[in-house]
Amino acid sequence: MDRIKITGGGRLQGTIPISGAKNAALPLLIASLLTEDRLTLKNVPNLADVNLLVRILRNHGVDLAVDGKRQSSPHGLGETFHLTARDIVDTTAPYEMVSRMRASFWVLGPLIARMREARVSLPGGCAIGTRPVDLHLQGLKALGAEIDLDAGYVVARAPKGLHGAHIIFPKVSVGATHNVLLAAALAKGETLIENAAREPEIGDVAHCLVKMGVLIDGIGTSTLRIQGRDRLDGAIHTVLPDRIETGTFAMCVAATGGDVVLEGTRRDLLANALEVLAKTGTEITDTTTGLRIVRNGAALEPVTVETQPFPGFPTDLQAQLMALMTRAAGTSVIRETIFENRFMHVQELARLGADIQLHGDTATVKGVKALRGAPVMATDLRASVSLVIAGLMAEGDTMINRVYHLDRGFERLEEKLGRCGAKIERITAG
Repeated sequence: MDRIKITGGGRLQGTIPISGAKNAALPLLIASLLTEDRLTLKNVPNLADVNLLVRILRNHGVDLAVDGKRQSSPHGLGETFHLTARDIVDTTAPYEMVSRMRASFWVLGPLIARMREARVSLPGGCAIGTRPVDLHLQGLKALGAEIDLDAGYVVARAPKGLHGAHIIFPKVSVGATHNVLLAAALAKGETLIENAAREPEIGDVAHCLVKMGVLIDGIGTSTLRIQGRDRLDGAIHTVLPDRIETGTFAMCVAATGGDVVLEGTRRDLLANALEVLAKTGTEITDTTTGLRIVRNGAALEPVTVETQPFPGFPTDLQAQLMALMTRAAGTSVIRETIFENRFMHVQELARLGADIQLHGDTATVKGVKALRGAPVMATDLRASVSLVIAGLMAEGDTMINRVYHLDRGFERLEEKLGRCGAKIERITAG
């Protein structure tokens, strides 16, 4: 099993290209199930989760051709995928695949919508909370799906096809919004989704569906009005930049007192997180190619923040911010409101010398004068990259184990940091 070794204390300087957003690429890939025509997706990141989803889609009958990275691109745009689901040959998504990644459960909506039946395993993924799928199922039932549970599988049927409905989510759910949005694209009539998640990745999927012929009003708001179609067309769409990768690298720069341009990204994708980062004493300015992140070596200021659905501070940046605040000149308070088990990185940060106290859903982080390198273990995707940030600040060597979590969501992380001066290397299991 691979490990990553970091020797802390260096200052990051240079440029880092931001990859396409994993959380948009996955549902966009799934959208290929909705049409017989070719769907071309540009700027697809090369990630373990993307590769796993491709296996699942191929199992359903999706043909895939991949173009490599465009060498002339200033932002290192990712791969181009050409997906064609002319014939769906299997409507079952098996446990051994879906159990490894929650987002693969989103094939349920498109399969019911197009094939009028589906058998999809209940999902797995990071152990950061129960994250039930009840809202997914309630939404699909409202669209006319008949749903049963059988031996760990969701078995869904819609013999007469799906129909439009008025759906009000009792709480914001990114996954349920994706699943119902995709299904509604092929439902008869109009679907109105209220209290829909507003994350930019949902907007990206909606914009792609519009290119495929779906009429959607309210993109970017909490109310989506979808006019379903009998048949969708193919389209060409570019995956938007990854805002979580953007925030993560921005915090890496802040942690090291560096000066780095993050290329190919935009401020509007994570304005709240950048506002929080600015309060720490980090300078963030727009450039013609992206964002410039600068910290001149002055002490980090502590912050108080709580995670919220977009446009609030993202839960997917909570662990990274906590790592950064371990060296702040004072006490920070971080409240996690989205997932109940998303503090598993705390005990690993403590191994490096962090002073963090947990009280229910709130972490109190007292800044320390120094962190010291130690062997640590990644517990989930975002927790693993928080250990990278801590390792960059720590004195001596930090060895991060179980880095397959990193590979699920960060493309060429050690290469991108290494080009900016970080002493970081992957040690491949022999």
